[in-house]
Amino acid sequence: MSWHLLVLSLPTENATARMRAWRALKAAGAAVLRDGVYLLPAADAHAAALRAVADDVRANGGDAQVFAAAPHDGADHAALFSRGSEFGALLAEIGNCRAGLAAAAAPQVLKQARKLRKAFEQLVAIDFFPGEAQRQTAAALQALEADAALASSADEPHAGARAVVRADAARYRGRVWATRRRPWVDRLASAWLIRRFIDPLARFVWLESPADCPKRAIGFDFDGATFTHSGAMVTFETLLASFDLQTPALLRLGVLVHALDLGGVIPPEAAGVERVLAGMQEAIADDDRLVLAAAGVFEGLLVAFEKDRAP
Repeated sequence: MSWHLLVLSLPTENATARMRAWRALKAAGAAVLRDGVYLLPAADAHAAALRAVADDVRANGGDAQVFAAAPHDGADHAALFSRGSEFGALLAEIGNCRAGLAAAAAPQVLKQARKLRKAFEQLVAIDFFPGEAQRQTAAALQALEADAALASSADEPHAGARAVVRADAARYRGRVWATRRRPWVDRLASAWLIRRFIDPLARFVWLESPADCPKRAIGFDFDGATFTHSGAMVTFETLLASFDLQTPALLRLGVLVHALDLGGVIPPEAAGVERVLAGMQEAIADDDRLVLAAAGVFEGLLVAFEKDRAP
């Protein structure tokens, strides 16, 4: 295996530049061969990261050189990059976070789980030789996210193996749509999607319990509903697939809704959107008015995502 090697030295009195170099190398996932000698697997991005550190070192009175290297003795340096202790620390944090579920603090646990997901993804990015530690942590984090999402709402639909069936939008025009009251992100986004792309005349019924769903209503986002979680997809994503609405902008919106509902890959917009929707839910007691207000958020996101793709 080939490597990139950084050899550097800095004046001892330049503590600021030394700390900056150390932080940059740690963020890049570099292994330490010995004091002043750092190693990364051969890749253009890794070479660029080491060159940036070298440039900064030289600009601050030090000396630094980047080399391409290949061991002649067949030595395997993969062990130098072990992330076992870091994944272990993250696994412990996941365990501590899970304990919060017993204290009926599921919404707070969901927020903490999103922070843990971000930390996990950052660690995965520098886990160049992934093994059981990464797999174990990934499974624990996924279980935490699913359990916290379920605990946050007793009626939250369970993920199932049900296949997505293509639906003809013409059969769903002018219908009554039913879901659980006090809608949160998946139901809010799904209601917007229904009125925006499927049934412009849709009327919504807000249920105290899924058992109260009227027979002729189209149920969504509860167990047994016509449209709900399917496999790894949340209800919004199921609707996209069912009605063949899988444009790049809507799929990107689906990733955001999925993250806020169940966790997973966290888009940069997630924190701001979550804060706005949480404020709306707190301020607006009427569910119909809440859906209308939230529609503006999703419409704005759609326009922004479409604009991002414009030439």
